[in-house]
Amino acid sequence: MNIVRYARLRAGLTQEQLAKKVRISQPALARIESGRIAPRIDTIDRLLRACGMSLQPVPLAGTGIDRSTIRRMLTRSPRERLRIAAQEARNLDTLKPRRRP
Repeated sequence: MNIVRYARLRAGLTQEQLAKKVRISQPALARIESGRIAPRIDTIDRLLRACGMSLQPVPLAGTGIDRSTIRRMLTRSPRERLRIAAQEARNLDTLKPRRRP
């Protein structure tokens, strides 16, 4: 589904209502939502903001590494890191599904 259409529907707006809010024609909005035209990024931003959403760059799930946690852990002593690892292992054990006998 087109992101503009998704935002509009989530905001509970009709095409006509959203078009009036951002001062574009309803047919132009229909063409944007259908993918017949590719709007400029500032137009998409205006449309999303009118729906109470924003356009923000977000890393794709599963890509990149958050090194802040690694840096934070390296400031701790080896003993403290081992204690935290053991605690996290216990936490993971509680998440494992239990087998039925």
